[in-house]
Amino acid sequence: MPPAETISVTLPPETVRALRERVEAGEYASLGEALEDAVQAWQSRRREDAEHLDAIRARIRRSLDDPSPDLSLEEVEAQMEVLFAQARDDRRRA
Repeated sequence: MPPAETISVTLPPETVRALRERVEAGEYASLGEALEDAVQAWQSRRREDAEHLDAIRARIRRSLDDPSPDLSLEEVEAQMEVLFAQARDDRRRA
């Protein structure tokens, strides 16, 4: 791992307060450790968002490449009604 680098960052007071509270509570040894965890969480969320977007794009691509004929508006509405009815039934059972 490359050596640590010192940077200067300006944060809103409420963010600094929250970080200090976490350090004082013993969750982190230092503000730097807390910030590192926050950046790792941010990076993880960005990766998950990118994976989710890739999955959506793949579904769109499969749909566009699907040789099945297009559905009429009436067929779409009928299928949506079935899905809505299933969702209502699922909610009632939950």
